[in-house]
Amino acid sequence: MLKDFKAFIMRGNVVDLAVGVIIGAAFGAIVKSLVDDILMPVFGLVTGGLDFSSHFLLLKAGTKAPPPYTTPGEAKAAGAVTVNYGTFINEILTFVIIAACVFLLVRGLAKLYHTPAAPPPPKTKDCPFCTKAIPLAATRCPECTSALPGSPALAPA
Repeated sequence: MLKDFKAFIMRGNVVDLAVGVIIGAAFGAIVKSLVDDILMPVFGLVTGGLDFSSHFLLLKAGTKAPPPYTTPGEAKAAGAVTVNYGTFINEILTFVIIAACVFLLVRGLAKLYHTPAAPPPPKTKDCPFCTKAIPLAATRCPECTSALPGSPALAPA
């Protein structure tokens, strides 16, 4: 059983998944810091001091201390029941920024590794008389009925 477990763990896709999860967690921490420490203060400054993390809806007052509560932490310490919608908004913004960063990263990597494919060979040519597109193998133009150069109809007899 130990041998089978070792073979399972050493498969490439399991190791790749583990590396992806670890890097994803580290990347999430970086983006969370970007949102909490850089973007949200700027957003708060632009909106006149609006800080989403302190927004909450009081459902039931606490038993340890009466309202008003200025922060969700203060309300929680008082035993109050709250809906912390500001924290939820912060998490949505974090998710959107992470998704955008991952999108840009994947798109950039795809451009690095993508080699442009050669264009497919043409399947038509233009008639020299009426300039309509005709199949390459055509000997007469179906539009103007002209015999095309190089066709047996123009060959000397």
